[in-house]
Amino acid sequence: MAHRLTKIYTRTGDAGDTGTASGARVAKDDVLIQVQGDVDELNSILGVLASKLTGEQLEIIREIQHTLFDIGGEISLAQPLLKQDKIAALEHHIDTINLDLAPLKEFILPGGNEVGALCHLGRAVCRRVERSMVTLNRRCEINHISLAYINRLSDLLFVFARALNDADEIYWNSKRIK
Repeated sequence: MAHRLTKIYTRTGDAGDTGTASGARVAKDDVLIQVQGDVDELNSILGVLASKLTGEQLEIIREIQHTLFDIGGEISLAQPLLKQDKIAALEHHIDTINLDLAPLKEFILPGGNEVGALCHLGRAVCRRVERSMVTLNRRCEINHISLAYINRLSDLLFVFARALNDADEIYWNSKRIK
């Protein structure tokens, strides 16, 4: 990175607009800025999750955090960075984790223990990232690999929540509405 921030506040965004990587100024509620904020929020939730993990689980989440920064760069620069191997890595983790899980017979309520609940929160925010990326993609084409990555990431966070919750998993009681 050529330039580092030495002064955190610039006052240039005080009127409700912000600079993009290309140098253009856009409103802070522009869909581009929305996507960047959604990706940052997801990364922040994963940071909280990471603070509760160790070993291989921590390594998986840290790699995802780095990839989310790459996706932010793609969106900012409108240049594809992600390759198919990132999706393959997520699919490998999903398949590996899912091997040890009991088959699903009912929907699961978000929650369980603290780390499982954080995964569910991350999954829900990940779905929002995906929706905002689809909206942005209507305006300017973004890397289809990044869209697929985010879609797969929500699946990983779901199986990760199941694995981390183990006996704390809460099943939806569908019989209560009959």
